[in-house]
Formats: sequence, structure tokens, C-alpha cells
Amino acid sequence: MDSNIGEIYDVAIIGGGLAGMTLACLLGRAAGLKIACIDGQDPQKQIREDARTTAISYGSAKILEEAGIWAALEGKACPIEDIRILDGASPVLLNFLSTEAGGKSFGWIADNADIRRALLARMSALKNIEHIAPQNVKDFVVSPDGGYVNVVAEGQSIKARLVVGADGRNSATREWMGVRTRDWNYRQRAVICTVAHEYPHENAAVEHFWPSGPFAVLPMTDGENGVHRSSVVFTEHGSKRNSLMRLTPQEFEAELNVRFPKEYGTVRMINERMCFPLSLVHAASYIAPRMALVADAAHGIHPIAGQGLNLGFRDVKALADLVCAAARAGGDAGADALLAAYQRQRRFDNMTMVAVTDALVRLFSNNIPPVRFLRRAGLRAVSRLPPAKRFFMRQAMGDR
Repeated sequence: MDSNIGEIYDVAIIGGGLAGMTLACLLGRAAGLKIACIDGQDPQKQIREDARTTAISYGSAKILEEAGIWAALEGKACPIEDIRILDGASPVLLNFLSTEAGGKSFGWIADNADIRRALLARMSALKNIEHIAPQNVKDFVVSPDGGYVNVVAEGQSIKARLVVGADGRNSATREWMGVRTRDWNYRQRAVICTVAHEYPHENAAVEHFWPSGPFAVLPMTDGENGVHRSSVVFTEHGSKRNSLMRLTPQEFEAELNVRFPKEYGTVRMINERMCFPLSLVHAASYIAPRMALVADAAHGIHPIAGQGLNLGFRDVKALADLVCAAARAGGDAGADALLAAYQRQRRFDNMTMVAVTDALVRLFSNNIPPVRFLRRAGLRAVSRLPPAKRFFMRQAMGDR
């Protein structure tokens, strides 16, 4: 790798995940901007090892279209045309249909590996982006005149007018900025895997709230030889001694078949289970002089509403629009006024979603009879009130 010591970039993005690379692609549209995306991991290794899926809302798809990758991704992502919400042994309490939303899909389920490939290809095509990977950042040093930040990595150092932390929940960038966080451990775990099932899913997403924890079935495109596939997310609480991860594959598949809607037929695993602890983290500030936080580095939320990365996409869209506008006007990408505007634009939306997801976790993880009664009554009321139903459909779509 050639040394770039002394070269000044407009923006240095720390983190080469989905949010960080999307920000790079959005910024790469602006003539005259120089962008560095510094990733501590090998991108090709991430593609090989990331077996997760992501729910992309209708609003996020429009952002990915602006970033120049949606055309490459759309045919590989499965549309969500029906959302079914159930509680315990009850029948469907709430059903969102795309026909009620003007025929628009609520979103899409995409393989993370496909999103990564599309973003890497787009970054390579944009000549004003340098992807520096694998390379770990060791330190940040603000210049004596405050005009840039020196980013000290393992093999090279670069200078940037603006440094953006897109390095996840345990953000080293955030720590260096000295930003405090509000943290909450839900004492829950998400157990995820991909399954094959006998009959097609009809592009339906299912959220089933069981006493043992929420169980989500997310539709995926058919695999090889027309195998019908879905992504499964168990949210479990309680002792790890009772975790689904401790079951044999045969025992786990039996649990899947008990919980799956009968119309899917027989279900079997087609990849290894993965387990992730669930928590809340929210930064007290998203900005510092010449530095900003986006996505999980700014706010990591519970996946109960499937809005975590979609919230991050809204961050990168807002920041990219401000930086691109500054570039067109000959301004400074790291100016204090620009960063203050970014925080004003994103703070309320993010705090609202933090509060909503936290309330949903507490509401739907509670099996006390009065709470369960009120929960079901609320879902039925939303189903019967068209204005309330339209509001929740717009939230699910992220169409703002």
C-alpha cells in the first residue's frame, strides 16, 4: 500500500460496514470530494463469513438507490408484501398488506454478503474514494490550527477535514471523542439462522410473540434448485444454560417446526446458528470538533422492529447531504455549523426510535396476564382503525 502521509481528504470514514460504505458511496457522488474509508477487516473475508440478512425498508432502498447500488441489489433481495403479527397462541392480530400501501413493498430482505459486494463494486467505480483495508486506526490527532484530524493507522497516516465514526456499537472513534453513552443490557440474545421450508412464504414476514421471546420469520429469495428460504430470529431471555444454542441441530429443528406457521410445511436449517447479545447504547452527543458518529456508533437499538440499520442509513443520508452541499458551495466538510446541523437533524428521530423499541421490548417480553390482555387489545385496535394502521405501515416502510 502506498503511503499517503500528508495528503488531506475531505472525509475519512472509520469502519467498512454497511453504513460506512454506504456513506462513502453517497459522498462519492460529489465532484471534488476526496474520501477515505478505513476498514480494520478484510472485505472479502467479511463477505465469506457474514451469513446474516438485513431488512431494508422502502425508505432505505431509496437511499441505496442514491448511493448507486440498488439496481445491483434489487433482484437479489426478497420483497416483503405482507407483515403478520401474532401473540402467543392467538390468531393473526395485525396484518399489513402491500395492497393497503399503494402496492409498495414494505421492504426487502437481503443477504449481507450481497449488500457488501454491491457496495464494494460501487466504491471501486468511484475514483474519488480510497478503500484502505485491512487497516486498524491507532489514534487521532487534531492539528494545532484545528483545520484537520490526523488519522494514525498501522501502515499509514492520513489527514481529514472530517472524521466519521462508523465503527459499530463498541466504537473506538466514539471513545476517543470522549462521548458518554447510555447503555442498557436487555439480558436477551438473538439466535439467528437461515432455513429451508417445504412451501413458499408468499413474501410474508411473521413476528410471533411467544412467552419465551419474539420469533421472527423473514422471507428470502429462493436458493439453488428453487429451495424456499427464510431467515429466522429467535429472541430469547433467561439463563444461557437454557439457550437454544445448547440444543443439538436435531433438537433445534424440532423447536423450529413447533414455532413455524403450519403453512410453511417442514422446516430445516441450512446454515449454522449464530447468537448475539441484545442491548441498547445511545451516544450523548454525535459530534465533536471535526468528528461525527453515525449508525451503531451513535445508537445501537434492539432488533424488535427491524429498524437498526435503517436508522443508520438515515444518519448517513443526512450527513452526506450536508457535506455534499458544503462541497458545492466551496465550504468545509468538518465545519462546526455543519456538524451541529447534522446533530439537530438526526437527534429527535434517533431518540424516538430508541424510546419506541425500548418500550416494545418491555411490552412484548412481558407475559403478565393484564399486560398480555392490553397488548392484544392494542394490536386489535390498530387493525380496526385505518388511520392508526396507515401510520404504523409508514413507520415500517421508513417512508418519510
